[in-house]
Amino acid sequence: MKIVPDAPDLKEARILAVADEAANLSLVDRALRREGFTNIVTCLDGRDALSDFAAATPDLVLLDLMMPGFDGYELLESFRRLTPDTDYLPILVLTADSTMNARLRALSLGANDVLLKPYDVGELLMRSWVLLETRKKFRARPG
Repeated sequence: MKIVPDAPDLKEARILAVADEAANLSLVDRALRREGFTNIVTCLDGRDALSDFAAATPDLVLLDLMMPGFDGYELLESFRRLTPDTDYLPILVLTADSTMNARLRALSLGANDVLLKPYDVGELLMRSWVLLETRKKFRARPG
């Protein structure tokens, strides 16, 4: 059963998923592809994610916070520095850190939403869809 609506233009959106666990990235990748998304990039390392982001800005970022080395907080700050103020880039944080401090810090650094692990895949897909729709509407507005 399909969860997200059928909209070919949104299903071609470039989605960057960043986490330090291959199993988590595989789950996200499979769920998105099952729904018809075709342009998914996964990165197991924060530095690779930053390089990929700089080379081709995604339409949506799915970001784990707790990663060794270059963590999700540092990536959030970097992604926001690289995103023009005139653009809307949605970032959905996926984290096992259920503390209020982690959520507030992520949101204050530029995350648009936070989803706690373990999360429901259907909810991940719908939140991603809503963020992609919002980006599309933002970019279509005059001015």
